[in-house]
Amino acid sequence: MSIDRLLEVMKRLRDPQHGCPWDREQTWATIAPHTLEEAFELADAIAHGEAGKVRDELGDLLFQVVFQARIAEEQGLFDFAAVAEAISDKLERRHPHVFGSAEVASAQEQTQAWEAQKASERRARGEGTGALDGVTLGLPALTRAAKLGARAARAGFDWPDLAGVLAKVQEEVGELEQALDAGAQKHVREELGDLLFALVQVARHLQIDAEVALREANGKFERRFRSMESRLASAGGTMSAMSAEALDTLWVQAKHDVG
Repeated sequence: MSIDRLLEVMKRLRDPQHGCPWDREQTWATIAPHTLEEAFELADAIAHGEAGKVRDELGDLLFQVVFQARIAEEQGLFDFAAVAEAISDKLERRHPHVFGSAEVASAQEQTQAWEAQKASERRARGEGTGALDGVTLGLPALTRAAKLGARAARAGFDWPDLAGVLAKVQEEVGELEQALDAGAQKHVREELGDLLFALVQVARHLQIDAEVALREANGKFERRFRSMESRLASAGGTMSAMSAEALDTLWVQAKHDVG
């Protein structure tokens, strides 16, 4: 099987005598940043709709799982089979409407049941039972802000409608402006954070993934900026030599050219 081949490749790479020097030196901690990077590269491939690249990035991400599991196996902790078994158990446990006799009427009801099951599991492990417990610290900040807001909302702490969240954004803009006037850098950073958090809650109320929206905005900015660079290069000019008004005109042209 292909997975058996991958496991054997990983074993060879970590072989103390004949493996790859770089692979042999890695630990859970040193591999973790690469795992995050591969996850983001997969998200980028999906956003571009490139099937071949999605396949390749899925493989890279799977390799990260195999790598971490191999390190654990060498330490006598667990192996890849145990990882696969654990996630299979979890999925069956959290989908009693599929693998058991429970019934759910909608995706929303299933989400509520899923969160209730997760809370039950945390209690069984002796972990915190607060509404915000279990929201992973390692998540990207935008994603974690959305999850914190959603958890608080399920506990009954949320704006009643979108208008309330937008009003909060305006309030945070005002507080940021006040902090800027005061000139206290620490306060400015705090207020900017509050504004970003409020904007993520706007996205949540609109059922938009803030991380995806910002990634798309990044891509749009990059396309337009590169278009500006191309126009300037063709004309033999540079951005640093142009006035703000000329750059604004060039930006408008770029928006027309590339969207």
